[in-house]
Amino acid sequence: MLKVENLNVSIRSVQILRDVSLTLPVGTMAGLIGRNGAGKTTLMKSIMGILKVSSGAISFHGADLLATPTWRRTRMGIGYMPEDRRLIPDLTVEENLLLPAWAAKQPDAAQRLQKVYRLIPELRGFTLRKGSQVSGGQQKMVAIGRALMCGDKLLLLDEPFEGVAPALAQRLAEVVGRLKLEGMSVILSESDLQHSERMVDRIMVIDRGAVSMRN
Repeated sequence: MLKVENLNVSIRSVQILRDVSLTLPVGTMAGLIGRNGAGKTTLMKSIMGILKVSSGAISFHGADLLATPTWRRTRMGIGYMPEDRRLIPDLTVEENLLLPAWAAKQPDAAQRLQKVYRLIPELRGFTLRKGSQVSGGQQKMVAIGRALMCGDKLLLLDEPFEGVAPALAQRLAEVVGRLKLEGMSVILSESDLQHSERMVDRIMVIDRGAVSMRN
């Protein structure tokens, strides 16, 4: 479903990703494990189309993603949760959730929102709060929900558990684990396997911009 071949990415003339190749079958959850600065975020942004690729190929269900603008990738069913959440502080939680569907002009935005609430019912409790009025852990939940608004086939979750209190991290892990039951494919990044080891089907270790498969 997702295929990355010999991907090279440089930022300001510094090479970050080095000949990265990986495949992610439909309905698979993979852990992308590596220390800070190893290239996890760069890989996700490259798949999403936020960063320019130097060479290599990325395909999704046979379509050439490098020839596809970012906004079209969301309409193909790819969702991305950035590490720093990137909520708009003056919008309500519900408006933040709806934003990607509005931007992609999804005609079924209301139905997609109800699906997000079904998967993460806690969000209903603070839909009218501003993005700046929810805690860091709640912001992570909102950011996952926002990625789900368009990402009904592939989700890229960058450090979903980082900086979250243990109890809330456990709840986030339950939410992420449920996504696979919904038939979605997921790549989630972590610095270690603390939260994801029991959930993932395969582990991809990234070090100095190179990816190796552990299983």
